[in-house]
Amino acid sequence: MQSIELSMHQASGDVSVEEALRKRRSVREYSRKPLRLGEVSQLLWAGQGLTDPRGLRTAPSAGALYPLELYVAIRNVERVPSGVYWYNPLEHKLIRTVQGDVRDELTAAALWQAWIGEGAIVIAFGAVYQRTTVKYGERGIRYVHIEVGHAAQNVFL
Repeated sequence: MQSIELSMHQASGDVSVEEALRKRRSVREYSRKPLRLGEVSQLLWAGQGLTDPRGLRTAPSAGALYPLELYVAIRNVERVPSGVYWYNPLEHKLIRTVQGDVRDELTAAALWQAWIGEGAIVIAFGAVYQRTTVKYGERGIRYVHIEVGHAAQNVFL
């Protein structure tokens, strides 16, 4: 399995949280210019990256159980082969799980919304519910849904 080390995330930026919130919009038309691996690294870190040596992450998690798993389908990233990669937040790296372009499969899964297959990447949030339900029972499912909302908002900002 191919693994790709990711660069260190940026700890600060040029845009305030307030400005990011004001400018946030859904976009369904994408540039053909490839993303840089550093940009992908920053997005994945925002979703589930480590923020503390004890294993705490960028998004809150009930009981610090971290049920979320991030995957990125890469189509147009500089020097990275197309495929599906699992984000390993503990080592801040990508592990390829599927080789090749999966745009057609993603578009079909999204009820043929063509824009899904047109982006340079697609970030997919998965969850291992048992990590949370083992401690919290049925209400753990709700906690996972809340957690994915937090993590997704971090990526979108």
